[in-house]
Amino acid sequence: MALRSLLRSSVVSAGRAIQSTSAASLRYFGKAVDGSIGLSEEQKEFQAMAKDFADNELLPFAEEWDQKEVFPVEAMRKGAELGFGGIYTSVENGGSGLGRVDAAVIFEALATADPSTTAYISIHNMCCWMLDNYASDDLAQAYLPSLTSMDTFASYCLTEPNAGSDAASLKTKAVKDGDDYVLNGSKAFISGGGDSDVYLVMCRTGGEGPKGISCLLVEKDTPGLSFGAKERKLGWNSQPTRMVMFDDVRVPKSRMLGKEGDGFKIAMAGLDGGRINIAACSLGGAAASVDIAKEYLATRKQFGTSLNNFQHLQFKFADMVTNLTASRLMVREAARQLELKTSTATLQCAMAKQFATDSCFNVSVQNHEG
Repeated sequence: MALRSLLRSSVVSAGRAIQSTSAASLRYFGKAVDGSIGLSEEQKEFQAMAKDFADNELLPFAEEWDQKEVFPVEAMRKGAELGFGGIYTSVENGGSGLGRVDAAVIFEALATADPSTTAYISIHNMCCWMLDNYASDDLAQAYLPSLTSMDTFASYCLTEPNAGSDAASLKTKAVKDGDDYVLNGSKAFISGGGDSDVYLVMCRTGGEGPKGISCLLVEKDTPGLSFGAKERKLGWNSQPTRMVMFDDVRVPKSRMLGKEGDGFKIAMAGLDGGRINIAACSLGGAAASVDIAKEYLATRKQFGTSLNNFQHLQFKFADMVTNLTASRLMVREAARQLELKTSTATLQCAMAKQFATDSCFNVSVQNHEG
């Protein structure tokens, strides 16, 4: 009996020691969630400013915006006052003039509160960058000041009902007629469709394939431009999504970005940054999920102890943090390569987007599964 009591006492003591060590390890492991690791002091300031804005101007309203399908114009304009309307648009054209890594850091911080609204802001930023880099000086100066201040909003129009991943097969067509192009066709799943003021439209001005595609800027109130019904979505409702349709829409030649045949190149260049941006939005959602999980594991108790003492849950939390950290590294490295214009930048952006969105989705699902 004495030996049995001794053994039982030893086992209990060892178990308590393991639990204590495991809980401490979990707390230590949670430090890896810190998204400021590896950033410059300036980038940490951008991150803190964006996070403060997200916590105060997005988070308290995000649920209501989603439920009521509100496009939060005024909140986004407040963000534009901090420079979020044209993060990597040049200062000369009203932007903040920051780099791609800076932008990824900011979008991640904003998305911790509202990935849906942040994703639209990122698309708007992509459109501003396209104008900044490819429009004539007159065209850029006519539109970018109001876009970067978010007095007006922009949408990117590439996808069509029968041209998704095979974007070079798009059918929307623009035919020259005097000083105008006459535009006919339709675009599908356009973020901001019907609410945005400016549409950057990829259209066919030449033969088949990518070299026959050009990019035109179309204003919302142009005769012949119309919009489909708002798409019904499970979430992601703070940004409206509609078809955009063109029926003999006349667009002045002066509203072409670049020259005829440059449209596909412009669209793909925009998407390099766009892939980083949407991946950064996924990072923000996953980071918020990890923070929620960490707090819940520490405060929720079952069988007389907090959940962070259960090894199975420790393993799951470790997986969440590992996937988040790996995703963040890939996204920031892709952003760095895009900024440096390396030969593999496009590949890195695509891989980062694919890995981060999939991994961060799994992180969020792990946090809420039964």
